Amino acid sequence: MVEQKLPLPPFSLEDAIIKIQKAEDAWNSKNPEKISKAYSVDSEWRNRDTFVKGREQIVDFLTEKWEKELNYTLKKEYWAHTDNRIAVRFEYEYQNKEGKWFRAYGNENWEFDENGLMKKRFASINDLSISENERKFS
Repeated sequence: MVEQKLPLPPFSLEDAIIKIQKAEDAWNSKNPEKISKAYSVDSEWRNRDTFVKGREQIVDFLTEKWEKELNYTLKKEYWAHTDNRIAVRFEYEYQNKEGKWFRAYGNENWEFDENGLMKKRFASINDLSISENERKFS
């Protein structure tokens, strides 16, 4: 049985927006195993200065991420798309173990295989220290 994640490419605008919302919902679940299933088994990532390859490394990366980034909340926004690629802008907030709040801003470029699994994810991210009363997300 072939593993698929709908919608499948080529993406319409509506498909791209659905794919983005599904990604946002999955990441906000903070469930690394569930999230990894949206990626191809050989998926390649660049996340800041970290390079990740394959689902096992994705699970490890996300597990470590949410051990450090507490109270994480993410919002993704459509930027552009083509047949099998989607670009998003995003921001998320998190609190470190010392209780300090941050907002991260960034862009992601996604490439999908024919089964709708993400095979490439390239993320550029900048963090901004914020006070608790500057939070947008609760």
